[in-house]
Amino acid sequence: MEVSGDMLIGQFLVKLGAKGRIAFPKRFRQELGERIIVTYGFENSLMVVAEKDWKNLLSGTEDKPFLLSNARDTQRYLLGGAAVIELDSQGRMVIPEYLRRFASIKNDVAVIGLNKYIEIWDSAKWDTYRNSIQKNISEVAEKLIDRIDDDKK
Repeated sequence: MEVSGDMLIGQFLVKLGAKGRIAFPKRFRQELGERIIVTYGFENSLMVVAEKDWKNLLSGTEDKPFLLSNARDTQRYLLGGAAVIELDSQGRMVIPEYLRRFASIKNDVAVIGLNKYIEIWDSAKWDTYRNSIQKNISEVAEKLIDRIDDDKK
């Protein structure tokens, strides 16, 4: 399947090597480039963005006053956990130990494209989370539509 433009979609299962290294999927490398930023994500996943897109990830917090604790906490979380990583010539990357520990990554890794960013999960945790979403996806989608409708009012 060929998708045009800067869209990151799909999921890939890869193995974690002995030194914490994974082979980053070629399709994602083509979109992100060889220099990426990996940081703490939500639901104990890791978030991955191209270095050039890092500011976009922070855009919701940068223009908020420093006095707002939620803005500070979000910046601490995203910036404090961030690691700049260069992929090697074979498209491999080492996931820093503190990030592997945060995401409970053991052996099998799920790499998931989510349009403008990527999530990295321990494969078993991803399966559990995906199954829980699958059971409730209709209600989740309806709540999102209701919220969008409320925001338009």
